[in-house]
Amino acid sequence: MTKYILVSGGVVSGIGKGVIASSTGLLLKMTGLKVTAIKIDPYMNVDAGTMRPTEHGEVYVLNDGGEVDLDLGNYERYLDVTLSRDNNITTGKIYQQIIERERRGDYLGRTVQIVPHVTDAIQDWIERVSKIPADETGEEPDVCIVELGGTVGDIESAPFVEAMRQFQFRVGHENFALIHVSLVPDMHGEQKTKPTQTTVHALRGLGLLPDLIACRLIVPQPLTKGTKEKISMFCHVASEQVVGVHDVTSVYHVPLLLQSQGIVGFLQRRLNLNNLDLKSNMLERGTSLETRWKALTTNQERLFDQVSIALVGKYTDLKDSYMSVIKALEHSAFRCHRKLIIHWVESSDLEPEQQDVDPKKYHDAWRTVVGASGILVPGGFGERGTEGMMLAIKWAREQQIPFLGICLGFQLAVVEWARQIMNLPGAKSTEFNTDPADPVILFMPEISRTHMGGTMRLGLRPTIFQKDSEWSRVRKLYGGADIVWERHRHRYEVNPEYVERLQESGMSFIGRDEKGERMQIMELQNHPFFVGLQAHPEFCTRPLNPSPPFLGLVAAACGPEVLEQQMAQQLQTFLPPHPKDAMVGEQVLIQASREQLLTKGLERVLSSESE
Repeated sequence: MTKYILVSGGVVSGIGKGVIASSTGLLLKMTGLKVTAIKIDPYMNVDAGTMRPTEHGEVYVLNDGGEVDLDLGNYERYLDVTLSRDNNITTGKIYQQIIERERRGDYLGRTVQIVPHVTDAIQDWIERVSKIPADETGEEPDVCIVELGGTVGDIESAPFVEAMRQFQFRVGHENFALIHVSLVPDMHGEQKTKPTQTTVHALRGLGLLPDLIACRLIVPQPLTKGTKEKISMFCHVASEQVVGVHDVTSVYHVPLLLQSQGIVGFLQRRLNLNNLDLKSNMLERGTSLETRWKALTTNQERLFDQVSIALVGKYTDLKDSYMSVIKALEHSAFRCHRKLIIHWVESSDLEPEQQDVDPKKYHDAWRTVVGASGILVPGGFGERGTEGMMLAIKWAREQQIPFLGICLGFQLAVVEWARQIMNLPGAKSTEFNTDPADPVILFMPEISRTHMGGTMRLGLRPTIFQKDSEWSRVRKLYGGADIVWERHRHRYEVNPEYVERLQESGMSFIGRDEKGERMQIMELQNHPFFVGLQAHPEFCTRPLNPSPPFLGLVAAACGPEVLEQQMAQQLQTFLPPHPKDAMVGEQVLIQASREQLLTKGLERVLSSESE
């Protein structure tokens, strides 16, 4: 029987439920258990694909093309698992499923209601997805972490809270535990417990009793013994059931912080986890994971040499817009034994017009770009700020500064090259101008022009390294492989009509799709490190297995010797983070993704077919 751990939140949202949920799963994995995770988002959107990154953070893409909440990125990175779109539940998905069933007549004329139909659908979904293998063992998980987004008491999350109240009886007391995350404000040095008392009272009134209360403090000071005892007294839990999570130097310390407070032992007793029959190889794997994680966090604290990367983006107002990019840089810096310094540059501040509007911003932005050891231009949509991005790309190319372009950054590197090297001043993407003089980037022919959600080229796709590309630095970082798999999310691509001319002028497209028609990896041979990928490799980074392109950027920014060292190491040790059955041809991946779609209506949208 699968064990379920629900992680809920109170007082305010965005206080770290995702990190606490991921850390709990990681600690259980260190004991040899197989762990999976589900995120519940109570919003009406079917998925996160159409949501602005500045409102909700990045849209995280999974192997099957699911566009999901960024917390699923935390789960995949911490637990080293591969999840599917069904691991992210939204109100939109549940209602879509129920309405489709009602239209088919599945309810046999009954009145369809929130209780029992919506709550039953939620429980059935969780129980079904919790059984799906998520790691390299291919076996059913022992534990499923379920994170309930938002805060207890929200109107939109009420059906999910009720569903979980019922679910605890469906699976049984010894198979269900609840961790409630609550804010403990620090008022001039005094830790206040009243918000936690209030949210636990509300939670109990809804029929859910917390087994653990994780007290989140937005200060470096830990939870005091007096505060812990007061919360224990007024929230009807034992003192050992109250744990503190204060600000630490890195989120990678959170699992060890929770471990030091006995959370693993408590959950083992509460859920009878010691009665599970664990194989010796799983116990060894868990021990090895714990050893490597502790080494990672210990080494991180001893880093003195720095590496600075300028991130030139469009959504820098909300850093969560680039969550996976940040993590990929962090993991790469760990491997290179450097302390990472990210300099945030709003791309529009680099454009000449900004010099008249706000000279200070303009000069500060350029001072940051010029002083950086490496330049990264990540993905994005729309024309705003793209001229500034191309100016940063031009600087990196001409000044021999290590550069990495992701998705839009890759496309703009091609446009910049066409303008400056090929002397095509009218070169542009058709995303910004439907009829440019030289459309070097164009709209992909199979993509829907009428539906926005779920209609891009999405999910894991193979890239074939071309013949005579053995010189490629990025190929060496991928272990010298002939084929690599990365996740995609785009509507535009390099125009095939310009590829030959681009290559003749010196731009090497060393990675293409299986048919050789789509350009997916670009690299300049006579440059320390100048690489662009149409894919989003940041979605596949792991703390102990950093994304190769990001590792290359950070290593090159540290110096040519470090890059050579990392290439040599990757040639010996690199392992792709994907399950073996996922590393197949593109058509097989597309078919598998469509077979998982929820309704026929959604399949019509994804395949751009008319009604």
